[in-house]
Amino acid sequence: MFDVVIAGCGPTGAMLAAELRLHDVRVLVVEKETEPASFARIVSLHMRSLELMAMRGLLDRLLERGRRRPVGGIIAGIAKPAPAGLDSAYAYLLGIPQPLIERLLETHAIELGAQVRRGRSVTGLTQDEEGVTVELSDGERLRSRYLVGCDGARSTVRKLLGVGFPGEPSRNDTLMGEMAVGVPQEEIAAKVAEIGRTERRFWLRPFGEGVYSVVVPTAEVSDRAEPPTLEDFRRELRAVAGTDFGVHSPRWMSRFGDATRLAERYRVGRVLLAGDAAHIHPPTGGQGLNLGVQDAVNLGWKLAAQIHGRAPEALLDTYQAERRPVAADVLDNTRAQVALSSAEPGAQAVRRLLAELMDFDEVNRHLIEKITATAIRYDFGEGPDLLGRRLGDIAVGQGTLYGLLHGGRGLLLDRTGGLTVGGWSDRVDHLADPSAALDVPCVLLRPDGHVAWIGDDQQDLDDHLARWFGPPSR
Repeated sequence: MFDVVIAGCGPTGAMLAAELRLHDVRVLVVEKETEPASFARIVSLHMRSLELMAMRGLLDRLLERGRRRPVGGIIAGIAKPAPAGLDSAYAYLLGIPQPLIERLLETHAIELGAQVRRGRSVTGLTQDEEGVTVELSDGERLRSRYLVGCDGARSTVRKLLGVGFPGEPSRNDTLMGEMAVGVPQEEIAAKVAEIGRTERRFWLRPFGEGVYSVVVPTAEVSDRAEPPTLEDFRRELRAVAGTDFGVHSPRWMSRFGDATRLAERYRVGRVLLAGDAAHIHPPTGGQGLNLGVQDAVNLGWKLAAQIHGRAPEALLDTYQAERRPVAADVLDNTRAQVALSSAEPGAQAVRRLLAELMDFDEVNRHLIEKITATAIRYDFGEGPDLLGRRLGDIAVGQGTLYGLLHGGRGLLLDRTGGLTVGGWSDRVDHLADPSAALDVPCVLLRPDGHVAWIGDDQQDLDDHLARWFGPPSR
């Protein structure tokens, strides 16, 4: 019997498996694809995701394979530089091929002891008070204490649960791919500049050696399950630009729409949803993969505590309470960005107005922190502004804060030297460091890096340790 079966080994499922294994949870990941995706679609890791990777000791591996880019220009493609002094040690975007990040996270999970079975998918489930019976596509039936659906926008797990997925269907389709072109770069640049003044869903961006990233809107909405052909690209390029640029030799091709949906619930009994199984939205701003990985880090330690019998009452329910509003906010900001990309005169007027407002440092900073998820503040009750927010990778006597969080445990950062984690030392670390770059006496960090308590009183600390980490060990 497994503790957790995870449906889907994309970035969300692999990250969740690794987070659970940090707490010795028996994990099986099933993935319908027999091999990881081979196409080299570039995705961007945002500041908050880079922070999480640094917390788990993964960032250096990613930096070796990715390319750093400025944070500015991510809001509806409005070309404004990022303000100085963003509140993160990782104030950049990391462009990286999606197959690389998927392989790295899957390898990380396997190194920690997770099992991954490819060529299988979840086809059925039933649950009772003791666990979940999971039926796989090869006929095998597994027993698990919990099941998490990380199986994408068309999630079988979500459909089997009967969880509603309300929102808006796709109204606009866009083709995206990487392919060679047959005309000079100067001709491409001139045409892109001309069309880009009114059509925001169109570009050809060079990768080198004659290969371009190609994005072009389509005239009608199609079934996203059907991959586009090279002829589809040629037809739509001719319709928009009057030429197909001689495109040939595609590396990969896909289509995406602007469907926007949010699951009504993230949990039904012993079955939970994460990543695209719980929320979908247009790729504007590059938030999708990041949102799923952040779901996984929020859920992992809570589900592990539940499995080990030391979760405080309702801890697992805070996963939905915290993450569903975050997803709703992402859906709203992508709706707004899509509207700003319209060629309609009204939308273009609003776009010009927003571009003016972004010249104000506070507006630009607010929007960037929203898109990159560094502005998230969970509702932990009354307290200083830092309460509920993530703590940056500040300097401590042993180096930097995130180097202390690789094990996925809680951390008491104590500038007074007068506190203790007592009976919680089996799940919470304690660093007494008067030199820590904090302007408060002490903070209690959850495993996801969010500040769960601020103060200097031992009894108050004990109350919050119990609130987040359960009863103390004897």
